[in-house]
Amino acid sequence: MTSLGWRGSPQRFLSDRLLAAQLPTIVAAYARLRQGKDPIPPRDDLGQAANYLYMQTGEVPDPDNARALDVYYILLTDHEMNASTFAARVTTGTLSDMTSAITSAIGTLKGPLHGGANQAAMEMMLEIGALDKVEGYIRQALAEKKRIMGFGHRVYKTEDPRTTVLRRLSKRLCENVGASKWYQMSQRIEDLMIQEKGINANVDFYLASVLYALGIPPDLFTPVFACSRVVGWTAHVLEQLADNRLIRPRAEYVGAMNLKYVPIEERQ
Repeated sequence: MTSLGWRGSPQRFLSDRLLAAQLPTIVAAYARLRQGKDPIPPRDDLGQAANYLYMQTGEVPDPDNARALDVYYILLTDHEMNASTFAARVTTGTLSDMTSAITSAIGTLKGPLHGGANQAAMEMMLEIGALDKVEGYIRQALAEKKRIMGFGHRVYKTEDPRTTVLRRLSKRLCENVGASKWYQMSQRIEDLMIQEKGINANVDFYLASVLYALGIPPDLFTPVFACSRVVGWTAHVLEQLADNRLIRPRAEYVGAMNLKYVPIEERQ
């Protein structure tokens, strides 16, 4: 892989690979700075997940909490040709640089139909507020044709295998931190969605309660998602470079034909 280099520079290649370590540091620093606190540098004796929680809170995390975030990182590292990964590969295909490719991916991940769904799911549960209000809220939302975030998947027509792991993780973690209601609400919402719509929870749904139980604010859910997925994006960028082709899809025009030019001042 080193022979690929980035623009033929081993130093630049190493720097680009360090994005996977730099991104969690940046997110944690931002989390503290906006609270008026100084950033905390990472510790050499802590792993990636434990370091993130340490840099955000200033306290060495409970090993179970660090392990929970580590499981999250592993599950979210890569997921074939999702929208953000495709964006990274399209950017790479033009022979742009690694940072630009990752920036393209982050911009795509931000969307609520991709990485932003877990934030929307948690905000929905915060709005509901209590287990006994779940059914009324969900039934009303469905009656009004509102989208319930965290359900359905473009690939999986049955349960997303990552959801199976995250559901168990949510239950254990929420119980450990005294926040069982978020797991219970998640489970009730999931039951209603399967019952009423026949739609399974996707990876984003139980991520919401997992991250919230870890003390991560909802508006940082997507940045923390990026801290995991940056590893997969980087791998895809290197794979694209190994046998690069410009990614240039075709489009078929379906509009009106043989139109005449109309000067701007005459247009309606």
